[in-house]
Order: sequence, then structure tokens, then C-alpha cells
Amino acid sequence: MRKSFFREGGPANLDPPRGMLLLGVQGCGKSLAAKAAAGIFGVPLLRLDFGVLYSKYYGETEKNLRKALDTAEVMAPCVLWLDEIEKGMAVGDDDDGLSRRVLGTLLTWMSERRKPAFIVATANDITRLPPEMVRKGRFDEIFFVDLPSPLNRSDILKIHLQKRNLESGKFDLEALTKATEGFSGSEIEQAIVSAMYTAHAQGRELSQADLLTEIRQTRPLSVVMSENVEGLRHWATDRTVPCD
Repeated sequence: MRKSFFREGGPANLDPPRGMLLLGVQGCGKSLAAKAAAGIFGVPLLRLDFGVLYSKYYGETEKNLRKALDTAEVMAPCVLWLDEIEKGMAVGDDDDGLSRRVLGTLLTWMSERRKPAFIVATANDITRLPPEMVRKGRFDEIFFVDLPSPLNRSDILKIHLQKRNLESGKFDLEALTKATEGFSGSEIEQAIVSAMYTAHAQGRELSQADLLTEIRQTRPLSVVMSENVEGLRHWATDRTVPCD
């Protein structure tokens, strides 16, 4: 996929891609996938921060959103990253209709935009999103990013060890992969970082024992919030496309 997909008519007269919603467990790479999408298309990446958009003054929030969307059209073709979209799109009755006006502004733009801006929205809690946002047609597809499989955990371990100039061949990756069952990618990375600090404080090189000790002392989100994670997986089973 390159910029040609954004051109009017596109290859074989295909409609330009509209976007995708990435739903999944925290720390499993949804944000990284958004950044990768821009690299694959070879276009700029713009991040829409809903926390910055909201204002206490009437009408300013909608105005800020329109300015942000206008910027995306000026930068087109581009990838527009809506990070943790549920935090900005959760519709309530205690804000004088602000969230509904923001939702309406965004949905109208998504339906009527003419410039090629590919949307990548990420969400951790699909239940907080209004039905209008997730209906077919808003996004090309909804993907579920689950906890990494054993093969993926092994690759994640290699990546983060090599990133810190550590030879992965010096470690028993099979044992580490088994020990990190239920870990997200970010939790695996943090376990490596913490183990390195421990080894550095004791004036020695990182060892297999350091990594295993840190992993065993870590309570991953899949354990701490097991009910929420399982509920999310259950919801996604027949409603989304698995990333793996």
C-alpha cells in the first residue's frame, strides 16, 4: 500500500481506504500499529489529542475539533491517529450535550470528507463508544489486538534485548517466553528495563536469573484486571478481526 491508494479512482478503481479501529488490551501495540500505518502508506502521521481539544468555554471544543480536522485535510494524504478514542467520544448526559456535538462533528467529517485522510482509531474499552461510531462503514474494519502469542513474545524479547545492545543468544528465550505468558509487549519491555537496573545497581551484567526474577515479581494486567481482559476478549470474538 502506497500513496497510490489515496488517489481518486485508485488502483482498479477501488475506493480509497477510510480507516480502521484497533481494539485491544493495553500495551499490546495499538499505538505502534498506528505509526506503522503511516510508514506503510508513506504519508505523514497526525495525532488528534482529545484532551487538548476540550475547553470550558461554550463552542470552543467544537471549534478546536474543526480546526484539527481542517489541518488533516491540508496535510492530506495523511494518517490521522485518534488515540484512545473512547475518552473523547464517550457520550454522556452530564455535559450539556458537548460530547454529542463533538461526536456529530467528527461523524459528519468522517462521512463527507473529500481529502484522503486515513483514520486509525485505537480503543481499550469498546463499550464506551456510541453505536454510531462503530457501525459498518465508519471504518473499513475493526481489528482486535490480543495479548502476544508465544511466537510473538519471543520476537518481542529479541527486539527489546537487541535494542539495548544485549545479545539475545545469551539468554534462554524459550524459558523467558514461557515465563511471560499473559504479558503485554510493554510489560515485557518494562521487565527487561527493571532487570537491567537491578544488574546495574549491583555492578554486573544482566543475567537470565535477573530477567526471570523480575518477570515473576510482575503482575501483568491480564492478572490484575483479568475480568476486564476476558470480557474484552469475549466481546471481540465474533465481532472483530484478530490481528494475528
